[in-house]
Amino acid sequence: MLKLGLGPPPQGGYELLCLGAHSDDIEIGCGGALFRLLRELPVARLTWVVLSGNEARAKEAREGARPFLEMAREGRLVQKSFRDGFFPYTAVPIKEFFEELKREVRPDLVLTHYREDRHQDHRLVSDLTYNSFRDHLVLEYEIPKFDGDLGRPNTYVTLDEERCQEKIAHLMAAFGTQRDKRWFSEDTFRAMLRLRGIEAASPSGFAEAFHGRKLVF
Repeated sequence: MLKLGLGPPPQGGYELLCLGAHSDDIEIGCGGALFRLLRELPVARLTWVVLSGNEARAKEAREGARPFLEMAREGRLVQKSFRDGFFPYTAVPIKEFFEELKREVRPDLVLTHYREDRHQDHRLVSDLTYNSFRDHLVLEYEIPKFDGDLGRPNTYVTLDEERCQEKIAHLMAAFGTQRDKRWFSEDTFRAMLRLRGIEAASPSGFAEAFHGRKLVF
């Protein structure tokens, strides 16, 4: 197993871009890694993008992003209202938004959806990420759900028990509209962290997993 790390930070610190189709996607997919990275690395700028959401979910998006944005020197939440579940069928304005976004940010790391995710909104966000951010380090996070589309990740961020508990507690507190879903539970999130921790040979037994399609040494 090869252990990698980000290189020396640019002057002022790293810039991170997090992309999610829905209000809880980023927190589920990479909340633990972000809690760790924001504590251990100098992050000058964090841009957090949520692309859909009605009034209730937009409010949850703000609450979900809040602790992460507060940990960066400069944190910005971008909320859009593209139609949930219809991204591939209304793709032109979403593509136009991505083109605007790439002129505004110069991220050292982009966190986005898994390209093989069966949710149509997630897949489109991943595709457009690679269209717009072609020369960047992109890691694709995973989300457990009904589709059974979890892949074979190749990149891991190990987490200690404290970061695991922090992630799970934040998910359960911030996203009340999702608690009636069968898969949205503390057991689900902890099980995912434990499984990926085994694969990563994590000393604590926990990790989050990502797909890194292009890594340049």
